[in-house]
Amino acid sequence: MKIVAYCYTNPLLDIPPDSQSWGTEVEQVYQDFGERLALKQLFFDCGQSPPSTLILRRLDELGDDLTEISDRLRQLESLGIEIITQYLPYSPGNLGSILPAILKNQQCRKLQAGHARNRLKVLPPPGKAPYGYRRGKDRYILDRSTAPLIKDFFERFLLFGSLGDAVRYLEKRYGKKIAISTAKKWLTSPVYRGDLLYKNQDIIADTHLGILSREEAAQIDRLLRQNSKLPTRSASAPRSLAGLVFCQKCQSGMTVSRVTRRDKKQEYLYLRPRNCPNQPQCKALAYQTILEAIIRQICQDLPPTVAQLNLPNLEAIKNPIVVQIAQKKELLVQITNLESEGILDEETANLRRYKLRGEIAELQGKLDQLPLGDLSVIVQAVSLPQFWLDLSESERRFYFREFIKRVEITPPETIKLIFVF
Repeated sequence: MKIVAYCYTNPLLDIPPDSQSWGTEVEQVYQDFGERLALKQLFFDCGQSPPSTLILRRLDELGDDLTEISDRLRQLESLGIEIITQYLPYSPGNLGSILPAILKNQQCRKLQAGHARNRLKVLPPPGKAPYGYRRGKDRYILDRSTAPLIKDFFERFLLFGSLGDAVRYLEKRYGKKIAISTAKKWLTSPVYRGDLLYKNQDIIADTHLGILSREEAAQIDRLLRQNSKLPTRSASAPRSLAGLVFCQKCQSGMTVSRVTRRDKKQEYLYLRPRNCPNQPQCKALAYQTILEAIIRQICQDLPPTVAQLNLPNLEAIKNPIVVQIAQKKELLVQITNLESEGILDEETANLRRYKLRGEIAELQGKLDQLPLGDLSVIVQAVSLPQFWLDLSESERRFYFREFIKRVEITPPETIKLIFVF
């Protein structure tokens, strides 16, 4: 009793199954990738020495339409071959009952294949264009009425680092209401960075004009990572020390409190323990005094801390990635030449180009995540007190969170800094 298997793989949609997945009882597997050459060999071999059983994944792998499928089924069954399908069980008498399911699956796969061909041509995915863009002939193009709003939203987030503030700003200035979840999708969407994101999560880089530059996108990613480590309200608090300061004595996080006089012309800021269990409770500390003490401590502790780090050589990491990107771009040029010479057909060339552009996007993503500069050089600038004093509160908040994970205070002014590295 001889058992064989046949499978057809559409290169646009599927990857070939592992030959070991059929089981040890299968003596031979006929596999087609794109064209059905192995199917012709199967019918030839069946004419010479028919197997007892043929295993298929689905009946529609035998042909592109119902006529082909029915004819090939009759040929195989006329040779006394038992047909076993892994999905949608088949028997000689039930073809009519499973016909609607076969038709539905074929229609679905034809639609998917059409979308896949569009992906290979690096066309935008189906559906409405993202807010800020409209659909052009073969790419997204900027919508002049809404793109400035998106750009302003990004600039507001980069300035203040607060998602909630950026959402409220849009509503107040433009009357545009969006949910926080929508705003976060905007901040992380590859589309606004000039890339395409498909349903299969493939990213193709530099397909249209981006609203964000690569540098701005990398800074947004850093801000989102910083904010994810902080309490929700601290991430958008106007004061630079919010969410960073803890009382060493009671281990409670400290919140910023504002006190004003009756005439409201002068205000006083304090750091108070949020949930102090001690009796009497730990006292509030003057915000400005602590801020100045933290700045002095940063300038004192940061240089020796960084000097002790075994910092990676950024150029040594960056250069191989840049070389790989250049090599893959050169391959793209070669593929175009091979296609024009008739060595590669259009579909094969598009498939190879698509894979290369996906690999380039992945390498570009790694490049974008690297630090913008040498930390040992940056530290020389941020170790000057005047650097911190010249910053606004929102700018100072950004830099604090770049370097500091936690500040522990032992009253009245003993400062312990815990850096992020």
